[in-house]
Amino acid sequence: MSKRKPPAVHGRGAQSDSLSSRFGLPAREVGGDWLDARTEIDGAAPKLRTSVTEEHPKTILTFNQSPDIAFDRSINAYRGCEHGCIYCFARPTHAYHDLSPGLDFETRLFAKPGAAKLLRKTLARPGYKPRPIAMGTNTDPYQPIEQRYRITRAILEVCLETRHPVTITTKSARVLRDLDLLVEMARHRLIAVALSVTTLDPRLSILLEPRASAPLKRLDALAHLAEADVPAHCSIAPVIPAITDEFMERVLEAVAARGIRSASWIALRLPHEVAPLFREWLQVHFPERAAKVMAIVRSIRQGKDNDPNYFSRMRPTGVWADLFRARFTLACKRYGIGKGNFHLDCSQFRRPATDGQLQLL
Repeated sequence: MSKRKPPAVHGRGAQSDSLSSRFGLPAREVGGDWLDARTEIDGAAPKLRTSVTEEHPKTILTFNQSPDIAFDRSINAYRGCEHGCIYCFARPTHAYHDLSPGLDFETRLFAKPGAAKLLRKTLARPGYKPRPIAMGTNTDPYQPIEQRYRITRAILEVCLETRHPVTITTKSARVLRDLDLLVEMARHRLIAVALSVTTLDPRLSILLEPRASAPLKRLDALAHLAEADVPAHCSIAPVIPAITDEFMERVLEAVAARGIRSASWIALRLPHEVAPLFREWLQVHFPERAAKVMAIVRSIRQGKDNDPNYFSRMRPTGVWADLFRARFTLACKRYGIGKGNFHLDCSQFRRPATDGQLQLL
């Protein structure tokens, strides 16, 4: 008997909500006769809805000492991300809260409405030393719920007021809603914005990153940022072997045509629960290609689904990795694109007082 192709979960990236096994949590699984009969008995399953829980942490800046990433502090105004990118390396963080890195990650979200106030308190501390704050490292700061909460905007307002530099990474054209702030921050060399473009095929994008902005909208957002003299960067991330790698040169051509002269690429990473979720996604959408994709992934990740080690996790090895790297380098040379080393200015920082007034350093 041939293996039945699993049904697709429409409008979402993950295809299941099973819990992590890393912490001994019980799995949620539907199977047996019930799987075959549930539609006939109960009708179609209810549409998945997005819920948002407000939380009030005591701190908002997260510091890290990872030797292979360029920033040492970050802010995540939200937990979880409605964009639903199946490849998102941040999915496993939901498991820390007894939630699924699968569908829970993109439907059960958390917002931190007091983030800007917490940031102000942190920046006011006598011993605080400014360095660029990275936004978009573990959740997208411009995912759909930002339209309602405007937490990212409030954070940027504090950073502009205090002259604190920020970097933003997003997959959303919503970043343009804060163009007024970004332009003013750029005038003081306080901002750099990266938009991630994975593919130019809108149908493939809907499968990979169902609630992120369409590829063309992201490209146009980059163009608007460049026209406004906001430092803008295109990240081709992730490059998925045999799924999205064919678009590498075309993405670079498209961003160059829009005046962007800075780009980078990142190979697919599959830490912890992301690997089985991605395998499941492949079986639903590309079953004929699944074995090939995973074989190439393992070939660039030391024979495993994922390489968690410092430095090598960011620099895949092997023939396929060398090929992607060579293709990217040649295309950048062809279209006049560089590495985009944006130098943000920390020297203008003005410490806020707890009474809301700014202090001179």
